[in-house]
Amino acid sequence: MRRASSVRQAGEWDKATAIDQVVLDAGERHRRRCVLTAERGTVMLLDLPHAVALKDGDGLVLDDGAVVRVVGKAEPLHEVAARNASELARLAWHLGNRHTEVQVAGERLRIRRDHVLAEMLQRLGAQVTAIEAPFDPETGAYAPPHGHSGHSHD
Repeated sequence: MRRASSVRQAGEWDKATAIDQVVLDAGERHRRRCVLTAERGTVMLLDLPHAVALKDGDGLVLDDGAVVRVVGKAEPLHEVAARNASELARLAWHLGNRHTEVQVAGERLRIRRDHVLAEMLQRLGAQVTAIEAPFDPETGAYAPPHGHSGHSHD
């Protein structure tokens, strides 16, 4: 079985050179060690020194130098918009106060679909839209930066 022991960050490698791709949701992309089977049949042991939150577009570097692309699987999400940046910050505070995983997507927030949170946000003046998209939530203040903890920059 092939082994992937390092990660190249999205944008720091040529994704056209990928030999295969593995499609994973946000939960499946937070890993240190597991067996993965990519879409074209590449089977690999992901064996990183530390758990990392893989991002859409990252590359898993195999022991022979080949790279398998990580693709974020579309998930049922709510996209949250506000009238202005101040209102968006207030909405983000309410979500954080509930320990909700949040992705900042430009001038919008994304959360996993939850009708209770959607109703709360709408009562607070947000525009909430159901979407299907890859989910890359913020990892938190105490998590190592994305470019570390098992990532290679070779």
